[in-house]
Amino acid sequence: MSTCTFQEWNSLLEKCPEAHILQSANWGELKSQFGWKTTRLIAGNIGAQVLFQPLPFGYHVGYIPKGPIFLDGQFDSPSWELFQDKLDILCREYKTVFVKIEPDGWDDDLYKHIRHLGYRKSGNSIQPPRTILVDLNDPEEQILARMKSKTRYNIRLAEKKEVSVKQLDNIEPFYKLLENTAGRSEFGIHTREYYQAVFDLFYPSGVCKLFIAEYQDQPLASIMVFVHGKRCWYFYGASSNEHRDRMPTYLVQWEAMRWAKEQGCVSYDLWGVPDEDQETLEKNFMERSDGLWGVYRFKRGFGGELKRSSNSLEKEYSPLLYLIYLVYSRLKNS
Repeated sequence: MSTCTFQEWNSLLEKCPEAHILQSANWGELKSQFGWKTTRLIAGNIGAQVLFQPLPFGYHVGYIPKGPIFLDGQFDSPSWELFQDKLDILCREYKTVFVKIEPDGWDDDLYKHIRHLGYRKSGNSIQPPRTILVDLNDPEEQILARMKSKTRYNIRLAEKKEVSVKQLDNIEPFYKLLENTAGRSEFGIHTREYYQAVFDLFYPSGVCKLFIAEYQDQPLASIMVFVHGKRCWYFYGASSNEHRDRMPTYLVQWEAMRWAKEQGCVSYDLWGVPDEDQETLEKNFMERSDGLWGVYRFKRGFGGELKRSSNSLEKEYSPLLYLIYLVYSRLKNS
């Protein structure tokens, strides 16, 4: 099976500044450190980093997060046929039950092109399908003007109440806050080793930054953001129970947006809100706090656009094992 090297993949990404950070070689290396197997394919004008999650008895689930990447930005049928041949061979080598593709886009154009090859829309996704995207193209004054008045007020209030924001060069303060947040909100987090690995892989090249908001040297809120090309993503965040009236979470996000804009980014992805339409979100966000509803209340204030990713796609290689996998997953999550 012909696959590309780490260096070849990096060369491809240099030509694709719009590629998603989850298709970066470092993200593949991260997942490899935590049990996944990573392979990278290039065929014609198409490339994809494919992750394989081990299952019992040597089987795997294949996963292409926020890909494939199209070199010229457009779907090319001959290239896809070459790519699909390689992907099919690779999946059979890994005894793959099914492969899931989560395209990096806002429409279902890819599905229209490849559904005849056995793909179907999936009813679930690994990455949050809906997000809020903040446009960084305009001057800071205009970005602030698009925010909800309460959010602008909270940013100014944090500055007035002597909250300061700086960048960190280690994860200790961030992880301590993360443990605090997880305990308070009762949500799961990765291990300390996971966040350390993320930081070690991405920070040295400057594509990952840790911001922390403090009051009198006391850590109050911290976020980890990633940048590739002209895009920036906010993936992980944490806050303290202390001095919440000083609104540190608002200021730390604003400073991260300002930094991303300085790097030439045109968008800031707030990464993850409930998978509901605008009307439903606006109707219910004051009453609901389960799941991602609590963060929607916060994120909506930054004046971004609600966006929904393309539908996840799946192709089965073993229909019977796929059915067993679905039943097992439902029982596990029930």
